[in-house]
Amino acid sequence: MSDEAEHGRGLVPVQYHQFQISDEDGPAGPDLPREHNGLLEVQDGIATVHTGIHTGDVDVTITLHTSAPQPDGGLWEEIVEVSLHSVSGELMVRGLMDDLDEELPVLSFDGPGDYRLRIHARGRDTAIDLAPDDVTEWYLIQVWPAPPQEATVLRQTDGYGALCPHRLTESRQADVQVCG
Repeated sequence: MSDEAEHGRGLVPVQYHQFQISDEDGPAGPDLPREHNGLLEVQDGIATVHTGIHTGDVDVTITLHTSAPQPDGGLWEEIVEVSLHSVSGELMVRGLMDDLDEELPVLSFDGPGDYRLRIHARGRDTAIDLAPDDVTEWYLIQVWPAPPQEATVLRQTDGYGALCPHRLTESRQADVQVCG
């Protein structure tokens, strides 16, 4: 028997290398700097997923679970887990400046409270800093109710996250001008 409660998939608009996960009524979590993992940061209570593309659409799949699912190792280049809190029960994936064409499932499907998110990414190295017409990046967000835990990096293999100046040695920082 599957523990999957619901799933959804859609295109999420990206501007300035990011899309967000937030709750309209309050902070989603304590600050987590991007240096921690290169994929996700939490600042001012909003979780920001960093994309390789500057502008365009990314393909996002959400699966909601009643308990922790197995990580989907597959072809994913980055996998990070983080705990977020929903004050209103409306923790959602959102575009930075544009609304989604079709809303994805509400991440806080069990109402207000604490949730664990496992965010998978692939394709961030394909069109860095570009605005492609076609989808070049894919994300899977697995969500389940769980008490808060430290953020955990399960996989880091893409080059985009490693290119950020805060993750480079001093000798390579001079080669990088902008990151996300």
